[in-house]
Amino acid sequence: MAEEDPKPLSYIPEVILKKRKSSEARALRRKEQFQRKNFQSIKKPEDFVLEYRNREVDLIRMKRRVKRKVPQLNTSNTLIIIRIQGKKDMHPKTRKVLYSLGLRRMFSAVFVKPSEGVMAKLQRVEPYVTYGYPNLKSIKELIYKKGHARIDKRKVPLTDNNIIEQELGKFGIVCIEDMVHQIYNVGPHFKEVVRFMWPFELNKPAEGLKGSKTLFKDGGDTGNREDLINELINKMN
Repeated sequence: MAEEDPKPLSYIPEVILKKRKSSEARALRRKEQFQRKNFQSIKKPEDFVLEYRNREVDLIRMKRRVKRKVPQLNTSNTLIIIRIQGKKDMHPKTRKVLYSLGLRRMFSAVFVKPSEGVMAKLQRVEPYVTYGYPNLKSIKELIYKKGHARIDKRKVPLTDNNIIEQELGKFGIVCIEDMVHQIYNVGPHFKEVVRFMWPFELNKPAEGLKGSKTLFKDGGDTGNREDLINELINKMN
């Protein structure tokens, strides 16, 4: 019986081999990341106890701040509030006040008209926010660079004055300059303009924040910066 000729080995192109090797390496990295993530997400009982205690401390401090006299602000000037702290150690009641101000995310910002009610809320969330009086330049640049409208609960970029005219035309506001005028001068339709706008989503500043919950006047980050808020806005815009 004649010997069978050996079958030639199938040739696999080098490109396919490289892709296969790359895919295997990627799969291994993903597996390691998944395992590391799962390991880090497992909390010990003492972690839950510490987290609960920190939240209760946050609530106690909030109640102490509320007992203080509400500071008086210039009601003729617009106020901007910027959230500069995350949710770590935050009590649910603190989070509720932040949400009521429209500050759901870290580095989000809103314009408000100073009032006793607004100042009472700021007292409650003071370790998580900073605020002050924006000048005309800051207001204009924020709206032009970061401005978005809230239309049917959707975030819509302010790229066309037609959007503004459709929503605010009945108040005589037809362009971004009209919005800037209402906000800077706390005009008669300030509330309508602010409701129309989506909260600003600012950038994390490269410098200017220390991560401290101490008041700005005491060398920290939080609380009232008055006119110096414009320096921070410029770094975050």
